Amino acid sequence: MTLQGKAGANLRIDGDRLWASLMDMAEIGPGVRGGNNRQTLTDADAEGRRLFQSWCEAVGATISIDTMGNIFARYEGTDPSLAPIMVGSHLDTQPTGGKFDGVLGVLGALEILRSLQEAGIRTRRPIEVVNWTNEEGTRFSPAMLASGVFAGVHTQEWAYAREDAQGKSFGDELLRIGFRGSEPVGKRPLHAYFELHIEQGPILEDEKIDVGVVTHAQGLSWLQVTLTGRESHTGSTPMPKRLDAGLGAARVTELVNAVALKNAPHAVGAIGHQDFYPNSRNIIAGRAVFTIDIRHPKKPVLDGMEADIRAGAEAIAAALGLGIEIERVGHFDPVQFNEACVASVRRAAKTLGLSHRDIISGAGHDACWINRVAPSSMIFCPCVDGLSHNEDEAITQEWATAGANVLLQAVMEWAEG
Repeated sequence: MTLQGKAGANLRIDGDRLWASLMDMAEIGPGVRGGNNRQTLTDADAEGRRLFQSWCEAVGATISIDTMGNIFARYEGTDPSLAPIMVGSHLDTQPTGGKFDGVLGVLGALEILRSLQEAGIRTRRPIEVVNWTNEEGTRFSPAMLASGVFAGVHTQEWAYAREDAQGKSFGDELLRIGFRGSEPVGKRPLHAYFELHIEQGPILEDEKIDVGVVTHAQGLSWLQVTLTGRESHTGSTPMPKRLDAGLGAARVTELVNAVALKNAPHAVGAIGHQDFYPNSRNIIAGRAVFTIDIRHPKKPVLDGMEADIRAGAEAIAAALGLGIEIERVGHFDPVQFNEACVASVRRAAKTLGLSHRDIISGAGHDACWINRVAPSSMIFCPCVDGLSHNEDEAITQEWATAGANVLLQAVMEWAEG
């Protein structure tokens, strides 16, 4: 049957089935202590993609894969000529990732199709569930790579040339796992985009709120810094004679922390990735390569933080006699999500009797890029202790079900528009 008026208002996803799907996906690419290591374009990623594809085909969805490996599962509407509502997230994880980051958004979206198919309902507009490639950016920098190409932020040539730590290119690995599709990236129309995600922060749990209505996302800059000194023996090189790249990295780490504190309360900054060369116990580091991650919801403040860090890092390098290179390897401006989409999420939460509050995302998401090409918004589910990018990441089945039901209602509203 077709959806008439509020005929679908009482429709709900199956929370038990959603949870079972999350646990089934978590069996692929297991971590060392209960989480997941399903990094992008690995064999585990390919296995997870195939399972997702089989689930989508089981509800009668048509699968398309573009040249960046993004997977689209289309559930046809009563008017196929209309642009679809797109909904989804990502299946790839950090090396020590949890079971829910990204995956909840993909499988929560799949539950929409399952619920509609089970009820025999077709919405006016088609609904497409998407799995975006390389959202995490842990193997191939930057994060949100394929959605960025889809939105015209990056070129496909540039993306294909990105290399991992072993020198393997994104384009070659995409081909190797069999998910380089034929559909031109970015040519697929969409009417609106919704994404469900865990909060990755402590606010919702601390305040005992069911649902976060995401209005904005912080801007982000990733700066990869290379400091070059001179390798020499730790024991026999006098302190004044050293060109210690490791010392420079330590001082830049302190600089980043100071700049973030200076721009409190919304600014954050840290160095999460760091490599010393030759990385030997008794050799002073001749080279240090590390990535600075800074974020703020206001562009002028974010730009000022980056300028301060660049100037400060160059001064530190000069004082220590080190060479320095700074490359921006990831960036997006602060995002304001579409007000009409945000309002739909609020209405859905209110209709379902769920407590909710507006919230700003501290992390980057595919929705940040897709918001450039279509009205978009996000829904946050609480997570225990705000912990994410960690194998101990945890949510409850009740939180997952609540978020997915809000997603369902918001998507259905737009699919009838």
